[in-house]
Amino acid sequence: MENPISAKRHVRMLVRQNVRLARRWNAGELSPVALERLRNLTKTFGFSLALGDLQFLNGGWYITHAGLLRLAQRRRCVGIRVHQVHQFCDPVIGRWVFKATVFNKPTSRGFVGYGDADPSNVSSLVHGAEMRVAETRAVNRALRKAYGIGLCSVEELGWAPRSTAPKPLDQCKTFTKGNNSHHKGQPRLRDRLCLVIRQYQLDAGLVKAYAADYCGTATLRDATRDQVEAFISDLAERAAKDRDGLICQLNSYAKQQEVTP
Repeated sequence: MENPISAKRHVRMLVRQNVRLARRWNAGELSPVALERLRNLTKTFGFSLALGDLQFLNGGWYITHAGLLRLAQRRRCVGIRVHQVHQFCDPVIGRWVFKATVFNKPTSRGFVGYGDADPSNVSSLVHGAEMRVAETRAVNRALRKAYGIGLCSVEELGWAPRSTAPKPLDQCKTFTKGNNSHHKGQPRLRDRLCLVIRQYQLDAGLVKAYAADYCGTATLRDATRDQVEAFISDLAERAAKDRDGLICQLNSYAKQQEVTP
């Protein structure tokens, strides 16, 4: 059994780490209320920003699928049962509905959650994978009920498809130019960035928006070579370690682009 003093010390360290990372990743966006909410979520559920348990989108916190699964593991969830709701599914148009039941302890009668997905309410990044999205949404909702989490999960958000977006390979042509493209015979940053995008099958338009935000500039062209190099290194590392978490963060930029006039 874990020492209570050690557990409290771990929670305090996690709170400090989360606040520090939140301020670094969302500089200027976090209000005192948002930071206090983060502290409470950390203390109550043990969520970790470094592990991708939470995302800060449009001024609020959202839980991720990975964060919910880790919470279930910590709380010793007994099991999760998932099945299709056939009467509401239509494979022809890519519409799927799932029902998930979470048993958080041996005596539990189960917490039920439903999830649906079709091409109209998922990101263009996951078109063709609507069945898996629907299953994930159902599991997320059931887990949130089982553990009393009022936060919506990132995967439950209904991203509208961006039908006019150019293909990733075409978008790579718009990446870093001028001083960022070539320096003293070294490989061009644009080529390195496009290689990461292709290797991990990322949306180039969303990566470009994320890059500008990461560098703290209005556009990626305004960033210095050092800033872009740091971004590419960080992007490649995150994609290798937690591609799902990275895609969740990239999806937040899809939402921002949709509301931009």
